[in-house]
Amino acid sequence: MTFLRFIRLLSLTLWLGSIFFFAMVEAPILFAVLPTRALAGLVVSRSLFTLHWVGIVCALFFLLACVLLAMVQGGASPFHARDLLLVAMMAVTLYAHFGIERRMVKLRDSMGVIDTVPQNDPRRVEFNRMHVRSTRLEGSVFFLGLALLYLVVREQETSPRRY
Repeated sequence: MTFLRFIRLLSLTLWLGSIFFFAMVEAPILFAVLPTRALAGLVVSRSLFTLHWVGIVCALFFLLACVLLAMVQGGASPFHARDLLLVAMMAVTLYAHFGIERRMVKLRDSMGVIDTVPQNDPRRVEFNRMHVRSTRLEGSVFFLGLALLYLVVREQETSPRRY
């Protein structure tokens, strides 16, 4: 059981750590040091694509560990109310990945070098609007994940120890 709890915590913390690193370290540095915003945007876009797949895989490992843990413990159900947070994280990630991100790439490709497109161009206005939405979605996944992490840790503290 300890191994399954470890897998559950590891998958969640890897996902959260990836989001934190992307938002607080990678994206700001890329826009600060790369010669053009367009180049930084391309790298960030590719990183975001990978980040979403990391999240999807981590969510699947988390759920698998929960199911196996419930089977080992003999619980009535392998799922708990806290798992709704993970489902929400996964839903938001899937929407961001297959919805927002793909539309942003299409818009970016249609504009060429985005910095040369006027701010009031409808494509750029839509791109900027989707960028704000994308940022908020990533933030919501992060904060849902923090809440889930808290609940998982609290659960482990209150569960009876079996040595």
